[in-house]
Amino acid sequence: MKKIYLFALSVILAVSGYAQKTLHQLQQDFVDLRCGMFIHFNMPTYFNDDWPDPDASPELFNPTKMDCKQWAKAAKSANMTYGCLTTKHHSGFCIWDTKTTDYSVMSSPFKRDVVKEYADAFRAEGLKVMLYYSILDTHARLRPNHITPDHIEMIKEQLRELMTNYGEITAVIIDGWDAPWSRISYDDVPFEDIYRLIKSIQPNCLVMDLNAAKYPAEALFYTDIKSYEQGAGQHISKDSNRLPALSCLPLQQNWFWKESFPTTPVKLPEDMVNKNIVPMGKAYCNFILNVAPNRDGLFDANALKALKEIGKLWKNDGHVADVPEAEAPIIASNIAKNQLTEGTWSNDYAIYDFANDDDFGTCWNSHPDVKTPWYSVTFKREQPFNMIVITDRNNNRLQEYRLEYRTAGAWKPLYEGKAPTGQRVKIHRFDTVWGDAVRMTVLESNGTTSIAEFGVYCERK
Repeated sequence: MKKIYLFALSVILAVSGYAQKTLHQLQQDFVDLRCGMFIHFNMPTYFNDDWPDPDASPELFNPTKMDCKQWAKAAKSANMTYGCLTTKHHSGFCIWDTKTTDYSVMSSPFKRDVVKEYADAFRAEGLKVMLYYSILDTHARLRPNHITPDHIEMIKEQLRELMTNYGEITAVIIDGWDAPWSRISYDDVPFEDIYRLIKSIQPNCLVMDLNAAKYPAEALFYTDIKSYEQGAGQHISKDSNRLPALSCLPLQQNWFWKESFPTTPVKLPEDMVNKNIVPMGKAYCNFILNVAPNRDGLFDANALKALKEIGKLWKNDGHVADVPEAEAPIIASNIAKNQLTEGTWSNDYAIYDFANDDDFGTCWNSHPDVKTPWYSVTFKREQPFNMIVITDRNNNRLQEYRLEYRTAGAWKPLYEGKAPTGQRVKIHRFDTVWGDAVRMTVLESNGTTSIAEFGVYCERK
């Protein structure tokens, strides 16, 4: 009976369009969307500052002429395929009917669920719906070194609302999390918990974290899609990228509307097409262009004109390139971070703990006179782990090595052989073992052994 039930359930899901896809299929589908509209619209709209007073009164939020249908038609005019709305930005104001806080649109004079109106309008135009959500929440005092269990429960409940009440969500773009400026780590707010919560409600929803300022471009650290914010100096390599990616840029001068916008030229439509959409599509990258509604809740005339021009210059031809199948995202906490390290001789500016300091810009460099370098991380007690990730200084430095773990005082093998060819980030997954230390012995290196980060993880199966 159980097999019959599961088969019937799978048929129902397939017919309803909610059949679960593989992550690689979802990544390919996302890249094939080619271009979409980011919509930064929230409390900062009512300030000339993207970082408004976190205690600003909800009375300020009153977009009396808001028309999400205008937004959707404008996206359609540019041949875009989806939208993504800032449901909550860093100052914590929620623009949906949330039960988690009074700091929301329902406490404003507007009293309308912006997320719902946006989702309905975009779907009516045949566009897919994505949502942006900030972990950093300065109104709720959810900030570095002040995270409480209540904060984490609030995050989960807010995401549960967004994933439950607004139909199929193609992707969630998360911000303010484990970036150098936000300083809220994946330990403070456990990434794996949040990731699995989203997937448990909407298995086909991609989870993207805007963390390219910290993590290397060669692997999916804590994200299903590698994301680049051009305005922050993050640029995808159109020649070497092999991962499904997203690149974002505002059409206007800032993410949120400013008083100068109606009379200030926007970015050139031909640049958006010829320097972004077209070449990025060939590099497995989706381009999302931000357009900021004004305080009435409408797009300015110069923005509407530019979007129409983009639509004249570019016809969305969908699929351009087959996205290479990538290693699964790394989603668990790094249990090696800042643990006791030992290794072979090195100079003071590059000693052992630079390889587990949670900073990919620093390295442990074994002294060039050492013929067989080794490096170890020791934990305070035996614990489970099932993945080791070695981030080399460059693609071809490490050539061959051995990985071992220690249990009950004895060293046991995990891996010995050649390094994955041409991969700066070397990911080793294996059945879960228990140990109190991990050791790498370098058997062959192309120059001085230099390790940016050595991570150990235990992902839930």
